Amino acid sequence: MGKTSDLTAVQKTIIDTLHKEGKTQKVIAKEAGCSQSSVSKHINRQAKGREKCGRKKCTSSRDNRTLQRIVTTNPFKNVGEIHKEWTAAGVSASRTTTRRLMKDMGFRCRIPCVKPLLNKKQRKKRLAWAKDKKDWTDAEWSKVMFSDESKFCISFGNQGPRVWRKSGEAQNPRCMRSSVKFPPSVMVWGAMSSAGVGPLCFLRSRVNAAVYQEVLEHFMLPAADQLYGDADFTFQQDLAPAHSAKTTSTWFKDHGIPVLDWPANSPDLNPIENLWGIVKRRMQYARPNNAEELKTTIRATWALITPEQCHRLIESMPRRITAVIEAKGAPTKY
Repeated sequence: MGKTSDLTAVQKTIIDTLHKEGKTQKVIAKEAGCSQSSVSKHINRQAKGREKCGRKKCTSSRDNRTLQRIVTTNPFKNVGEIHKEWTAAGVSASRTTTRRLMKDMGFRCRIPCVKPLLNKKQRKKRLAWAKDKKDWTDAEWSKVMFSDESKFCISFGNQGPRVWRKSGEAQNPRCMRSSVKFPPSVMVWGAMSSAGVGPLCFLRSRVNAAVYQEVLEHFMLPAADQLYGDADFTFQQDLAPAHSAKTTSTWFKDHGIPVLDWPANSPDLNPIENLWGIVKRRMQYARPNNAEELKTTIRATWALITPEQCHRLIESMPRRITAVIEAKGAPTKY
């Protein structure tokens, strides 16, 4: 006669069937060809459910709630700091247990989203702007050329990529990453519409009104010809000092180009911000060695942006505006 764990699938089926028919355990054991104790244990396990195996948990439900409160209250602390605070509360657990429980609770370590800090006045203006534009159609938004500047660095992220290596290869040049205190970077101006992207401008100096007007003359106007031809369009820009200078406003008037009114500190409303994000993600594993190689990589990646991608981003404008209205002018997920 075998143990419960030795019961075959056929024996278990016989036991279950005869038990449902109301047969006694003695009769079931005889029919199944096993011991009566095996029948009893199998029936009890089926009724109660198999008990979990493994070591008993070292933390209670109360301890787990304490951990969840610590993480929720201090989401920017690392695992070591959270573990130290948790054990200081009287909990006896290892750092590995802390990390595992945080994972079981659904917490994941991620790069935080960056949102602009808005004061009450700016939120009010954003809300008013969104309400004014809430009835704009996709066709109206397709007539807007969105623009922005973005900074690109040779090194992306704080730690950079990981490396697969064997023991003893830590100092192997093949497994090492170059480090510089101030990594080379470039500032780029770009523009987009629902029809695609315009040419990029790499800014060599600090952008003042005069420099910005040169960018408009030599890059924005060609972009307008490329994206709109002879059709009318409206230009979008943020409220940077060079953009809102009187001489810049005069430049737009002299060229007959209407400028879209824009709320302050509102990158979440500008679809080109998402486009910059796409470009930087695609460049994540690029390894330019200097500023010129970085520019070449940016140009090549920018050229891969399709009109369909731009069109989808422009189509998101009504949803962005709705989100701002629902948030009462506060920053949104976009």
